[in-house]
Formats: sequence, structure tokens, C-alpha cells
Amino acid sequence: MSPSTTGHSSALDLIRKPAGGLTLGIELPLDNDWSPEREQQRVKEGRPFGVPDLAHYPDLVRQVDRSGFAAVWMRDVPVFDPHNFGDAGSVYDPFVNLGFLAGMTKNVALGTAAIVLPLRHPMMVAKAAASADKLSGGRLILGVASGDRPVEYPLLGLDLENRGEAFRSAVSYLRDAWKTGGLPIGDGQIEPSLDLLPKPQQAHIPMVIAGQGRQTPDWIAANMQGRFVYPNGLERLAAQARDWTAARKVLGLPRGAFISAFHLDLADDPDEQPTPRRFGARTGRKPFIDHLHALEDAGVDHLALLLRPSRRPLDEVIEELARDVLPALNPQSSSAKIAAE
Repeated sequence: MSPSTTGHSSALDLIRKPAGGLTLGIELPLDNDWSPEREQQRVKEGRPFGVPDLAHYPDLVRQVDRSGFAAVWMRDVPVFDPHNFGDAGSVYDPFVNLGFLAGMTKNVALGTAAIVLPLRHPMMVAKAAASADKLSGGRLILGVASGDRPVEYPLLGLDLENRGEAFRSAVSYLRDAWKTGGLPIGDGQIEPSLDLLPKPQQAHIPMVIAGQGRQTPDWIAANMQGRFVYPNGLERLAAQARDWTAARKVLGLPRGAFISAFHLDLADDPDEQPTPRRFGARTGRKPFIDHLHALEDAGVDHLALLLRPSRRPLDEVIEELARDVLPALNPQSSSAKIAAE
């Protein structure tokens, strides 16, 4: 169900519980090609590392949408660079993907993590994002970033060193373009005889910054409605969440959303203790639920799960998460109480 049909005023409401606590989303692509068995299969097939198998993508997205997850997230990786990064990300163009998902889902927020704003003209981003928001009934969360892959800038004839300024300018342009009447034409001017259609379904498409975007913490707090940070230890995440909450409070703004991610290999044995891996762990669901409670108490509102390391079939993993993990999340965690005070 979309914000327009449930009374939500913002897609952020889909990933934040009213009383606080943690929600779970799924990060695309939906494959498990980082498991040992699938890695062997990839080598046998001659597929490059980092290029996902998307054969079951539509069916798995539908399963996620009907299973109670709060969001699906996609990355913006224009060019596959196997030598320097070795990860093709979500593969599909994010705005084409958003249109596809808008038509095949009903419940989840649709999030980008994140659109590299300086690589695209902001007018085209504004139109594509507004189209995706309208088609989805107001479920878009526009995650934005300045980019961390230097190879992309020279390919487009763009200045890598100027990306921080270009990022700020694009954010301002998007907000102006989504207003009713007029279109930005540069130097802060609005041409009233021009307009950009469609307008978003939401009164304000929420923007969430991934990383820092080469911006100051004060600018981020004033201009973004959420932060999407890299997976990190609990103490680091708690400090980041506190800083975000305090900065928004000083400005008299709603808290918005504090988001992170986790690379999950969910074990068959629900009691299996965690074996850490980069950005996540292999773990049984019971220790994983304990970890989620700790994230709640650290102030994390939403966690995007990447299932690529999974050794089990993804439909089984999604089913177990929906059946046993989502109901266990506690809306009355200490972080929820703090946020409500």
C-alpha cells in the first residue's frame, strides 16, 4: 500500500515505526552469487565476479513486497569496473528499475542508495524521480550521493574534484523543479512559463544522503531527510545516530531516518553463532534478532539486508525472515523511547 492509500504523508513513514524501533528492507540485486557454491558455479559458467544472476529477480521482489519488509533498495552503478571495484551493483538503470518496481509492487518503499547526482543533469533526475514517485503512489525515497568511483567522471567529461559543489547545486535544482509552476534556468532564476511534469505524488520526495557527499554535517542535517551510512560497529553507528538526531533537533526539524545495511548469510541452524564477514555475518536467526535489538537501541531506524552471501535459496531466507524475524522486532526499544521524548 502506498502513502496515498494509507494516510502516510512521506515514504519515510514506510520505513519508520510510529513508536520507534527497527524496520528491515532488502538491497538489490536478489541473488546469492557470493556464496561458495554459487561462486563455483559462476566460475564454471564463465561469468565475471560481481555480475549477479537475475533470473529469479521478479518473483523474489514480489515475495519481498508481500512479506512485510519495509523497502527495497537499489544502487547506481553506471559502468561495470571489474578491475577496480568488481561489483556490478543492481545492474539495471535505477530509474528504469524504479518504474518496473512501481508497477509490480504495492507495499514497499522504493529506495535508491544512491543516485550519483553529479553524473546526471538535475532536470532529467527531477523528471525521472517525479515519474517514479507518481507511478508508485508516493513510495520513492531518493537516496543521493556524490559518487566514489572516479572512472565514471572522465567517461562523461565531468570534473571529479567539483562533485561536491555539483551535488549541492543538483539538490537545490530538484527541490525547485518539483514545485508547482516554473523551472530553474540557472543563477537562482525561475522561468515561470516552463514547468516539469509530472509533479511527485508526495508533497516532498524525501532525500537521504549516502556517505557524506563531500558536504558538511550542518549542510546534511539542514538539507537531507535521512542518512544512509555504511555498515559499522554498534558504537560507531550509535554515535552517528546521536549526531544526526542532535543536528536535526538544533534546527527544529523532524528526526527523519537513520539507515544502515548488513550483508547477511542466514544459517539453517537458528542458534548458530555469528561468523563475522565484511559488512555483515553468517549467523542463525536468534543471534541475528539479538543484533537487531542492539541496532534498535543504537538508534538505527532501518536496515537494508544484502542477501548475496546467502548459501541457502533466497526464497527460503526471505520466508524465514518474514515469519520469524520481522515479528520479533521491538517497537519499544530504548532508542524508540528516546526518540519519542
